Amino acid sequence: MALAHEHRRQLSRMEEERRQTQRQLDRIERQITRRMTALIPTLLPKKTHYRRGQAPDPGAFFERYRSQLAALTAEHQAEIDALAGKLARQDQAIGALHGREGQWR
Repeated sequence: MALAHEHRRQLSRMEEERRQTQRQLDRIERQITRRMTALIPTLLPKKTHYRRGQAPDPGAFFERYRSQLAALTAEHQAEIDALAGKLARQDQAIGALHGREGQWR
C-alpha cells in the first residue's frame, strides 16, 4: 500500500514537471508569435499605390515574413531543442511508470 502511494506521488511529481516543461515551450512560441505580430507593419510594402502600372508583389511580403520567422526561430532553436528533448524523456519516463503501475496495485 505504501509503495502504491509513493508511486502515485512520484507520478504526480513527474507529470507536474512535464506540464512545466510544456509551459516553457508554449512561452517561447508565444514570444515568437508576439514578435512576429509586432514586425508585420514593417514587412508591409511602403507604398500602397501602383508604381508604373505594376501591382506590388504579394509574394514579397510572405518571403520577408518567412525570413523573419526563420531568424526568430533560429534565435530560440537551442532552447526549443533542449526543451523538446526533455519533454520526450519525461513522456517516456511517465509512460514507463504507467506501465509498471499494475505491479503495485
